[in-house]
Amino acid sequence: MNTIDDQLKNDVLLAVETERFRQDALWGKQRHSYGDWLKILVEEVGEVAQAMQKDQRWGKDSDASNLYTELIHVAAVAVA
Repeated sequence: MNTIDDQLKNDVLLAVETERFRQDALWGKQRHSYGDWLKILVEEVGEVAQAMQKDQRWGKDSDASNLYTELIHVAAVAVA
């Protein structure tokens, strides 16, 4: 890998870690069942889809306006 790829990877991993801390601060430590975690993850993936639709100008209004942010949310929930 080159330096640019390494820096991008580090930036993304830092963003995911920061989001995990934010979620823990917001909701506290969670002890969900695997099924509940899957529901939370799918909800976040749905927000990614909404953000992608909004970029195409045919999606509905939602709070999922930033694709990168929504992808970070998905990754953070996935590693929770």
